[in-house]
Amino acid sequence: MVHLPVAIADLAKALRFAYTLSRSLALIPGVEVAGVTVSAEDNQDVRHWVFCDLILPDRRRCARRADHGGPCDPTGPG
Repeated sequence: MVHLPVAIADLAKALRFAYTLSRSLALIPGVEVAGVTVSAEDNQDVRHWVFCDLILPDRRRCARRADHGGPCDPTGPG
C-alpha cells in the first residue's frame, strides 16, 4: 500500500488528479487502479472513489469514473 499525500483543496480537482495519475500507472504490475480513493488529510475515514469499481458479469471491473453516466465498461475512461 502506498499513500501519496498531495495538497489539492478542491475535491473535483483531487479526483481528476488521482484519476490521471492512476491511469498513467495502470500498466505497472501490482498497481490496482480500481481501489484508488481520495480523502481529506483531516478526515481520512471519508473516502471518495475515483473509479466505479462495479464487478461486471465477466468478473472484470468497470474502469470508468465513479460518477459516470450510462453503462459500465471494463475498458474505457468516462
